[in-house]
Amino acid sequence: MQERKDRDNMKCKIRGEKIKITKAIQDYVETKLSRLDKYFKNEDVEANVLIRIKGKEQIIEVTIPYDKYTLRSEERRDDLYAAIDLVIDKLEGQIRKTKTKLKKQIKKNDTFINFDYEITKDEKKESKIVKRKTFEMKPMDEEEAILELELLGHDFFIYKDANTNEINILYKRKDGNYGVIETNN
Repeated sequence: MQERKDRDNMKCKIRGEKIKITKAIQDYVETKLSRLDKYFKNEDVEANVLIRIKGKEQIIEVTIPYDKYTLRSEERRDDLYAAIDLVIDKLEGQIRKTKTKLKKQIKKNDTFINFDYEITKDEKKESKIVKRKTFEMKPMDEEEAILELELLGHDFFIYKDANTNEINILYKRKDGNYGVIETNN
C-alpha cells in the first residue's frame, strides 16, 4: 500500500490487488483526485483507492469516508487510465448531487456537511419520481424469477417467493451472476 500527503486536503491510500502500483499510476490517481480538493477546503479527508485486475478488466474503486456520508465509486475498463478518469467524474457528480440535496436539508435542520462548492444552474435539477407501476405478484421460485428478469431485460425483478411467501428482489450482478435480497415481515 502506498500513501502520500503532499496536497493541502486529501490524503490518498492506494492499494493494488494483482497489480503493482507504479509511480506513474500513483501520480495519475493523485493528480486526478486533486480535482476533488476544491470540495473539501480546510478539511482532513482520506481517499482509499483499490486498483485490481480481473481477467482483462482494470478495476478501480475509490471510497472517501466523510462525516456522516461515504462517497464511493467503481469503474471497470480495459484501460486503467480511462477507468481512473471515469471514476473521478462519477465521484465529482456524487459530490455535486449530495451538495444539492444537503442544501435543501439545511433549511429543515442545522445538520450540514460543508462541501465548499457553488451549485450551477444545470446541477439544480432534482431527481423525482416520474413513473409508478403496480403489478400483481404471483408466487414463483427463483428459477422462474430469473426467467422473468431475463425476458423483461431488466437489472432487477421483484417477486413473491413460492416457498416463503415473502417479497424478494432478484438482481443481476456485474459479474453476470444473480443476487437475491430477501425480506421478512
